[in-house]
Amino acid sequence: MKAVIQRVSRASVTVDGEKIAAIEGGYLVLLGVGQQDDRSVADRIAKKMANLRIFEDENGKTNLSIKDVGGSVLVVSQFTLYADTSHGNRPGFTLAAKPDMAEELYLYFVEKCRENGLSVCHGQFGAHMTVELVNDGPFTVILE
Repeated sequence: MKAVIQRVSRASVTVDGEKIAAIEGGYLVLLGVGQQDDRSVADRIAKKMANLRIFEDENGKTNLSIKDVGGSVLVVSQFTLYADTSHGNRPGFTLAAKPDMAEELYLYFVEKCRENGLSVCHGQFGAHMTVELVNDGPFTVILE
């Protein structure tokens, strides 16, 4: 599982011209599920993300977690994080989990984030989505 976590001042997801999810302040998380992933990986990444201290405190140091600042999380499925570009110019995606497994772990991850005390909304699995964000910092972290 790969999670690209972007600290944002706002982010949203639109499908077929309709905004289906939006947050003001927090994380936009692009989540890729690999063939070898299972619930224990989702548990670990959700817990780590909930406690990651990448928000500034009153002294300008990155000492606060998303829970400390009352931020929200927008999770977007992103199988292309498992692109294999080692051969040729067209990426292969054989390392990504099959859609049924990926969707189950994606939704499980969203639920684990909630269980870790986070306010979470998410994109639509398998849909063509337009994702808008204002990256704050910019500050981007990758968890695997």
